[in-house]
Amino acid sequence: EVQLVESGGGLVQAGGSLRLSCAASGYTFDDYAIGWFRQAPGKEREGVSCINSSDGSTYYADSVKGRFTISSDNAKNTMYLQMNSLKPEDTAVYYCAADWGLRACRDYEYDYWGQGTQVTVSS
Repeated sequence: EVQLVESGGGLVQAGGSLRLSCAASGYTFDDYAIGWFRQAPGKEREGVSCINSSDGSTYYADSVKGRFTISSDNAKNTMYLQMNSLKPEDTAVYYCAADWGLRACRDYEYDYWGQGTQVTVSS
């Protein structure tokens, strides 16, 4: 059974940084697709950043390009989202997701999800 557990969320001032982690169990980083999504109050869940190992592609939402970096440590079965220059509009619950094969950075493409971690950016 695949389980994903996020950590690293919290309250930060605008301009600050956070690093989210997502520890995976029961999941193999082989032909993998991993991603980070977020959902703000009253809004739909959106793809923030995703990686497809099958073609080496990485996706970033326009709103986070140049500020966020997705990565993974396959030996530790962990994925990360480094978030710099945070803005109040980044406030949301952040979710990690995982699957296999080639996946678009859309929530319906992923079957395995973490429980979410709150990120709040104060102005």
